[in-house]
Parts: sequence; structure tokens; C-alpha cells
Amino acid sequence: MKNRILFILKARDGNWGYGSKESGLSNSVRFVVDMLNANGIEAKAVEVRDNNCIDREVAAYCPTHVIVEAFWVVPEKFDVLKPLHPDVQWIVRDHSETPFLANEGNAFGWTVDYLKRGIEVMCNAPRAVSDMAVVAMGCGLDPSGVSYGPNVYPVPRLCDITPHERRSDVVNIGCFGAVRPLKNHMTQAVAAMAFAESIGAQLRFHVNATRVEGQGSPVLKNLRELFARSAHELVEHGWMPHSGFLDVLGGIDILMQVSFTETFNIVAADAMASSVPVLVSSEIPWIGHYAHRDPTDAADMAQGLYEIWNEGWCEQQKRLLKQRRDMEVFCARSTATWRRRFGSFWQMNSQFVCLQDA
Repeated sequence: MKNRILFILKARDGNWGYGSKESGLSNSVRFVVDMLNANGIEAKAVEVRDNNCIDREVAAYCPTHVIVEAFWVVPEKFDVLKPLHPDVQWIVRDHSETPFLANEGNAFGWTVDYLKRGIEVMCNAPRAVSDMAVVAMGCGLDPSGVSYGPNVYPVPRLCDITPHERRSDVVNIGCFGAVRPLKNHMTQAVAAMAFAESIGAQLRFHVNATRVEGQGSPVLKNLRELFARSAHELVEHGWMPHSGFLDVLGGIDILMQVSFTETFNIVAADAMASSVPVLVSSEIPWIGHYAHRDPTDAADMAQGLYEIWNEGWCEQQKRLLKQRRDMEVFCARSTATWRRRFGSFWQMNSQFVCLQDA
């Protein structure tokens, strides 16, 4: 029997500064769905208003597996859904590491309650899998109910990788994403300012200012007050559809995502796809150490920015190609993980035969 996978997201209300309900989570799910379908595994994603809409979508699609994206369905709802759809394997997918989940009041209690009900908890990062397995064992539950379902990303064609033109008097640094304390915006702003001062250029520090979460308001306030008193500029962007964000990246010289915790980071992946060099922390799993800097050390970040800025055209090209290759390797491994779990024996065997013949 072939698997049919239904991904269910909670619909956004569009209050982040644009009319679309598109989010990082919905883009992430879309990439996985496209990958599964391309590999012969039938999959679909839907957005629903609330818990009460899940039954209708499952009845309409008749899936073998339902993956609820992120922690938003109350555990008790599955007591209703499981008897209605007894042949469905129910899964809740976690997109965050423990430090971030610690700020989500329901995450760990609900994880235990899901596992008690036979609901699989799928994490998109290996460390999160390990942590949730410990949670399960600590509560007397079987850790085999915790699984791994990594992110994927549509890697651009090789011919689309081209360094951007730069100005010498202005440097555009992007530090996008929801404003949260663990995103580390402030230290990155200080590092970017130090770098701009060292090359005698004006800094334009680009952030998303309409999505503030998890006590991020003081961070945004500090950013605004710092730049208001400096010779540099804070450029505030609203939340936008994915295609619009890719257009914005066309004007960015270097992207910073030197965060304290990450599981994948679509913003950095988008920069990779847009030929923008990235500077990140080692928390981002798909990119090599050449792009890593210490999230607690602004001077270390500034040095990283300086090294990227002073690369010649050939060195820039090599960096961009490294970023692309790193993503290719990560996504190949991620795709294999999904295919091992959801691909039928016939699909897996035919793929193997094709590889043997190639």
C-alpha cells in the first residue's frame, strides 16, 4: 500500500504586515511536500482554522499519515480524532530545539500527553530527537515514539549562483526573521556596526520589524534607539511572501543569522539561493564551519564580515558554491530519511535499480 501523507498547519491570521498567510513554517512544509511528491510519495498540505476542522480534511484526503505541524493541537483532540480515523498514523512535528521550546509553555507537557496517546512526535533536528527521547523515558514512556523528519530546500541551479555587485560607501547587512531574544539581533547589530566603521562605510541593517515574539519587544526597542543615535540606518521590513523576500535579498550584501538556537533556518537558505554570503552560528546544521561565528562575540562576527567583504570575485564565487554544495548534501540526506520512512519497498527498490543502471 502506498502512503498518503497529509500535513496540517494552523492558518495564520495575516497580522504580520501583509495580507498573505504565508509563513516560514508554511514554506518549510511546502518544500517537504514538493520533495515527497517528486519522489513518488503522495503528499498534500492544508491549513485549517482550528482543531475542529481537522476531521473534515482527513476525511476528504484519506491519508495513511497525518503530520500536524508544530504544537497547536490540544492532546485531548486526538481522543476524538483517533476513533474517527483508526487507520491513520498521527504525528506532531516539532520545529524547535529545547532552548526555544522552553519559552513555549505547552511544548513539553503536550509532548508527554501526545506520546501517552500513541501520537508520534517527529522532530526536525537530531538533538531535539535526543532531548524528546529523554523526556519520554523520564516519564516512563517508549522513546521509539520520537522520530526524525528533517527540513529540505529547493537548491538552485548551478548557473544561478552569481556574486552581487557592491557599493564601497554603503554596506547592506540583513538580519531577518522574527525578533526574539534567541535570534541575537542586538549583538549582530553591534558586530555589523563595528565592521562598517572599520571599512568607512554606512551600515544599513535590515530586519523584520512586524513580527515580534517571545519577549522580543525590548530587543526591537534597543535596535531602534541605537540606530537613531548613530550615523548608521536601521531598515525595517514587514513580513512578506516568500517571493517578495527573495527580491529583498537581491539588495543584501551579507546575511547574518548568528543565532543562539536553530534547527534549519530558511532565511539563511534563502540567502544561499539568492547568491548572498551568509554568516551564521554553528547551530545551523547544513552549512560548513567556514560560515560559523561565535554568537556571544561581536568582535568575532565583525571579523567574519570583514573577511567576506574583502574576498575577491573568485573567492566570492567559491564561497557561494560551497554554500550551495552544503545544502545539496544536507537535502540529499534529508530526502533519504523521508524516503526510508514513507517510500514503499517498490519505490525504494526501483530507485536503487535506477542508480545501479546510471
